[in-house]
Amino acid sequence: PDRMGSKPSPNTLLCPLSVSLLISCDITQKGYEKKRARLLAPFLPQITSNSDRSPASPEASGPSSSSGGRRNRSGGARDDRYRSDIHTEAVQAALAKHKEEKMALPMPTKRRSAFVQSPVDNCTPPDTSSASEDEGSLRRQATLSAALAQSLQSPDYWINRSVQSSSTSSSASSTLSHGENKTQTQPQPQPTSALADILASTRIENSVPPDVTSYTPERGSRVDSRVDLPPNAMTRGMPRGQSRTSMLDTTADGVPVNSRVSTKIQQLLNTLKRPKRQALSEFFLDDSEEIVEVPQPDPNTPRPEGRQIIPVKGEPLGVVSNWPPALQAALARWGATQAKSPALTALDVTGKPLYTLTYGKLWSRSLKLAYTLLNKLGTKNEPVLRPGDRVALVYPNSDPAMFWVAFYGCLLAEVIPVPIEVPLSRQDAGSLQIGFLLGSCGVGLALTSEICLKGLPKTPQGEIMQFKGWPRMKWVVTDTKYLTKPSKDWQPHIPTANTDTAYIEYKASKEGTVMGVAVSKIALLTHCQALTQACNYCEGETLVNVLDCKKDMGLWHGVLTSVMNRIHTITVPYAVMKACPMSWVQRVHIHKARVALVKCRDLHWAMMAHRDQRDTNLSSIRMLIVADGANPWSVSSCDAFLNVFQSHGLKPEVICPCASSPEALTVAIRRPGARGAALPARAILSMGGLSHGVIRVNTEDKNSALTVQDVGHVMPGALMCIVKPDGPPQLCKTDEIGEIVLNSRAGGTMYYGLPGVTKNTFEVIPVNQAGAPLGEILFTRTGLLGFVGPGSLVFVVGKNEGLLTVSGRRHNADDLVATALAVEPVKTVYRGRIAVFSVTVFYDERIVIVAEQRPDASEEDSFQWMSRVLQAIDSIHQVGLYCLALVPANTLPKTPLGGIHISETKQNFLEGNLHPCNILLCPHTCVTNLPKPRQKQPVGVGPASIMVGNLVAGKRMAQAAGRELGVLEEEGLVRKHQFLSEALQWRAQTDPDHVLYVLLNAKGVAVCTATCSQLHKRAEKITSALMERGGLNTGDNVVLLYPPGIDLIAAFYGCLYAGVIPVTVRPPHPQNLAATLPTVRMIIDVSKAACILTTQPLMRILRSREAAASVNVKTWPTIIDTDDLPRRRPPQLYKPPTAEMLAYLDFSVSTTGMLTGVKMSHSAVSTLCRSIKLQCELYSSRQIAICLDPYCGLGFVQWCLSSVYSGHQSILIPPMELELSLPLWLSTLSQYKIRDTFCSYSVMELCTKGLGTQTDALKARGVNLSCVRSCVVIAEERPRLALTQSFSKLFKDLGLSPRAVSTAFGSRVNLAICLQGTAGPDPSTVYVDMKSLRHDRVRLVERGAPQSLSLMESGTILPGVRVIIVNPETRGPLGDSHLGEIWVQSPHSSSGYYTIYGEESLQADHFNTRLSFGEPHTLWARTGYLGFVKRTELLGSTGDRHDALFVVGQLDETLELRGLRYHPIDIETSVSRAHRSIAESAVFTWTNLLVVVAELAGSEQEALDLVPLVTNVVLEEHHLIVGVVVVVDPGVIPINSRGEKQRMHLRDSFLADQLDPIYVAYNM
Repeated sequence: PDRMGSKPSPNTLLCPLSVSLLISCDITQKGYEKKRARLLAPFLPQITSNSDRSPASPEASGPSSSSGGRRNRSGGARDDRYRSDIHTEAVQAALAKHKEEKMALPMPTKRRSAFVQSPVDNCTPPDTSSASEDEGSLRRQATLSAALAQSLQSPDYWINRSVQSSSTSSSASSTLSHGENKTQTQPQPQPTSALADILASTRIENSVPPDVTSYTPERGSRVDSRVDLPPNAMTRGMPRGQSRTSMLDTTADGVPVNSRVSTKIQQLLNTLKRPKRQALSEFFLDDSEEIVEVPQPDPNTPRPEGRQIIPVKGEPLGVVSNWPPALQAALARWGATQAKSPALTALDVTGKPLYTLTYGKLWSRSLKLAYTLLNKLGTKNEPVLRPGDRVALVYPNSDPAMFWVAFYGCLLAEVIPVPIEVPLSRQDAGSLQIGFLLGSCGVGLALTSEICLKGLPKTPQGEIMQFKGWPRMKWVVTDTKYLTKPSKDWQPHIPTANTDTAYIEYKASKEGTVMGVAVSKIALLTHCQALTQACNYCEGETLVNVLDCKKDMGLWHGVLTSVMNRIHTITVPYAVMKACPMSWVQRVHIHKARVALVKCRDLHWAMMAHRDQRDTNLSSIRMLIVADGANPWSVSSCDAFLNVFQSHGLKPEVICPCASSPEALTVAIRRPGARGAALPARAILSMGGLSHGVIRVNTEDKNSALTVQDVGHVMPGALMCIVKPDGPPQLCKTDEIGEIVLNSRAGGTMYYGLPGVTKNTFEVIPVNQAGAPLGEILFTRTGLLGFVGPGSLVFVVGKNEGLLTVSGRRHNADDLVATALAVEPVKTVYRGRIAVFSVTVFYDERIVIVAEQRPDASEEDSFQWMSRVLQAIDSIHQVGLYCLALVPANTLPKTPLGGIHISETKQNFLEGNLHPCNILLCPHTCVTNLPKPRQKQPVGVGPASIMVGNLVAGKRMAQAAGRELGVLEEEGLVRKHQFLSEALQWRAQTDPDHVLYVLLNAKGVAVCTATCSQLHKRAEKITSALMERGGLNTGDNVVLLYPPGIDLIAAFYGCLYAGVIPVTVRPPHPQNLAATLPTVRMIIDVSKAACILTTQPLMRILRSREAAASVNVKTWPTIIDTDDLPRRRPPQLYKPPTAEMLAYLDFSVSTTGMLTGVKMSHSAVSTLCRSIKLQCELYSSRQIAICLDPYCGLGFVQWCLSSVYSGHQSILIPPMELELSLPLWLSTLSQYKIRDTFCSYSVMELCTKGLGTQTDALKARGVNLSCVRSCVVIAEERPRLALTQSFSKLFKDLGLSPRAVSTAFGSRVNLAICLQGTAGPDPSTVYVDMKSLRHDRVRLVERGAPQSLSLMESGTILPGVRVIIVNPETRGPLGDSHLGEIWVQSPHSSSGYYTIYGEESLQADHFNTRLSFGEPHTLWARTGYLGFVKRTELLGSTGDRHDALFVVGQLDETLELRGLRYHPIDIETSVSRAHRSIAESAVFTWTNLLVVVAELAGSEQEALDLVPLVTNVVLEEHHLIVGVVVVVDPGVIPINSRGEKQRMHLRDSFLADQLDPIYVAYNM
């Protein structure tokens, strides 16, 4: 029968569909897939046959792959924007090289529903790159020529396309494979293999024995999923060594490994086996030493060989007779003498002139504003503004006239203008940083226009919003109608330019901090003078300015120098360029402009749009200033523009690239050449050389060449040097790349209000090789990287802020963007918007590329593009990418002019707020500085010599013991009755009305109580029923299937009275039979139960139709319901002949999914009860409350056995009642004034999460926990310190003593080893070093030390128990500071595994083991847990120092990676901290890959944010590379009844593809 009900399994559906792929892979889609599967079920055969035929016929597959790519090449407009043919060819050539290597990347698995693309505003014109003014993602223009596209898409197109018939389009998707298979790792699938696949999967479907693991998460929240799930391959408790290897060929539940997920993993492994990038020279590490990366320089790296550079001098500044004493004086002069002369023409959005401001108007309005600012804002005695105050100017780009008036008004009033961008919303990208700028400059007043003010975001009261991070601002509107005409006697004060600050220009650093560069009055004047001289400006010329007039070249040329020279400026705002890219060229043509001020992207847009313009004439231009000419990728734009417009009169020699920096202002500019003179030469540099900081002409490999144009000569009156970019400012050699530093009177003077940062930038004195300073001259760092070429020409190859230093090599962010853009981005990248930055992970910078994805890009195109970018960057730049992410279009934070805000993007990436829709991480390929894997030392030294060595070193052997059990006392009770059954009879006679048990319901009402005699009588009736109906023999096994309660206890004693062996089993969950019933069935089969005792409702469930769907209900053993029992007493009660006889069987599923049953003899039961009685001081007048599951381990002992032995009263609270009423357990403790209570971690977690916020309400209801002396968590794991501590803290307000909470520890071989009783000292906590722990050593560190782990003692060792720490390999005892397996010796250890075939070897190994040295005769039981013993300063009950036992984790669960031992819980703790939306996580390994499964509590769009953060945190804290990250819904990680994660079960579900993940990322 199909085990998934009517639904065909996804395996059967997907096998046929994915035949045409080289490696099948998929995109899971939750609801859609399931519905489709149901609909298609009847037609499955047809689909199969279709897709079977298609790959066989070459006509079907060949052409589709070649035409598929060409078909959707959109019109030229968008493609031709990226123009650097040289680079594009290089990239394509590099990719072609990769064809030869075989490579297949597994494509990530994604749910289709998971990501809804954000709508894209369609109103943007065809080719705005929103490449900003400052980032210019567009400068590195590049196009794929059609020919290249053709060659790429030829039939042997290296991306293997799947043939998609309509039905398969969603689930089949392609994977990368380069060219043909050279290496025969994965043979090309033949069409016939598809059938084989289908047959294989159907056969498996049917032949699998009842599947215990196909657990379906859709229905249940975590609650129903608490299922004990052993996989059926391992019923008998597998031997330790075997459990890892046997799973490699089939997973535990028989799913063949070629299921989809593991195919991908196989693919990933094959990819990872390819030779890696050369690892950095390795270094040996002792465990205790920190990992500090010391990359040794490669002896073959190119080194600079030239002589030391000599500072380069600019031409002297000419002396002009009529030069004004200050810029305001020039304005005053033109305003008076040339009032009608036009100063500024502004355009409307269509590109038509809107108004022209004359010099007269500019002067009069500026005067009015100056007068208003100084005299009209406050009272006469209390003016708001004084000269020297800083004022923010907030004007949109589209309103240049208002800005000009405001700027000059401020200069005339002698207040300092700080132009900033208009804030668009409260949460603007970078608004915090602008706030920092305003704060550091002490700005409290903002000038703006009326229109702009109306557009600012307002509060509901109509006030202007307080922007995030801004100081409180007063807003002043500067429209003419609000200004006051100055009084007759008022004149502005225009002093001769001095060193006071004139204006402040903002600048964003690499980290995103925005600082204000102060420019003094003299620097302002000198800069205008130098620009006038360099550009040869003449009075009355016309200039077209396309740049932002608030800062940089747009301000320096278009607002300041232009007024100095009475130039007529025509500004073309960004908005106009968006609507009409040709507008600036038309303006030049109409006004016969002599100078134009543009960026590469403006050249580019004009070139794209010029088809409509036949008659433009650019012959009037004498200087075309390219403001971002310093960008290496500007060359191609300039060339392309010249190509198109030379026929329109553009002269080649007028193109003048220049270099500028916010700190040094203009650094260099190319002077226009003489007519017909040869153009300056280009430098063709080797990228490899550049990455080592040296200049090498590229000869051999033209693919990795960078062509750079010069930016002319140094500015007049300036002195330039090149110094090393990091460390002391040492002069570079002539063939070395360094940072340009400049000494000039025309530069910035400081970062306003930040003296510390100022010193390192504005006051640099270069030093020579010997470290001696070169005189007294102070230089300013420009942030530009470059060199001085022949003829003192300056070349710039990048910016300091775009510098990525990976393993000591330098790469330029712009270069990487260019390479990524050359990889045919047309189908994938939206408007060329790509951001590149680096993040520091694990002692090195790692490169991250984030791009916006086009709304119509398919999964495949995107993945294909990402894989090719990886290869291109690897070939051309020889550097590995750490992460490549695609985000939906228009979602990256923007700068004010529409570019990508890099630092904000990086911030979002690191905080998990980027929300990518595709992501690829490559830690395996680019993290090369991991320490060497540890080689296990061969054990040449025997355990004996180790022990002697320890003794000589003064270390004691790691062992500890509880106190003696002592001689029996009290009224010979147990001397007479060594059997619990006798103890109950004796209590029923001597104290019949003493209440032993009280069972509470969710309302806290006692629904059932049992006195000694009631329990005894009910047990007798059950015995009669067993004898009458069961036909049982003594020693038969009987399964007890009851909900937690008193019936369970009575049935247990009924079995003892009848001489049969009880086996308690958790009943199946009625709402989740498919998952829970198979486990019940399996325990019944394994224990060979002769009969089942249960209640009527459960009996009906066992025989129901629903049950029949998951198990065979016809073969149950005899079922006896104990709801109506016979009245008769049994003839006699059974008494075992010896105490070594079996009392009961304890079955439990371990976290590794092993189902083990252990045998408990009568003597073990009574010594265990006695040991607990002594430890907890239990006697009949005591009451204890128990809130845990009563089916196995210590929980069962407390629930069923302890009260009968010690006579105390147990108040039973079934944990499931807590789900109906959370405060039940705590209010019971308070109501009954309980001193001792036992609970499980799941109960504690329920209370912590559910009641944490309600402590006040509980207090009001009178809940008081001050009575609780001990609250013990019963568990078989490392104490969960974080949980117990938060529980203690939360309920401290209710009077809970911080010392009350402690834990117990038990295992399969011994159900109770530690239990914090009343006598011992408080449990101690230690902090151990996690790195040592991985080496099996214990090194104690201080609290809060890095990489430390806090561990709590697991409770005091019980009386009669001895533990010793043993090396699990050599079986020799270990010293105090070592981590080893905990072995235990005690009279209450289990007497062995209950195995069907009696595997003696296994039993002997775990239960009767001898040390290889030390005490050869003592028999020990191996717990299978790792831990250590530490002698504390506390005194035990005997007065000796107390030995504490610390449990670290289960040996079976540890992960052996890189030769070290990891505990999953430690990695999971790190993972859960990585992102706020990770609810729970689990890790496991599969073929040496670390797989992390994270439950996503947030929205699905956050799923991909988790991938890099999880990878980072595991790398940083555990030095491990995550292989696969699986993001799933909450509640998918299976948890057993004890609240432990079942990681092996999760692994099997993952490999069998049953998790329905939101996203699966395969890290490369």
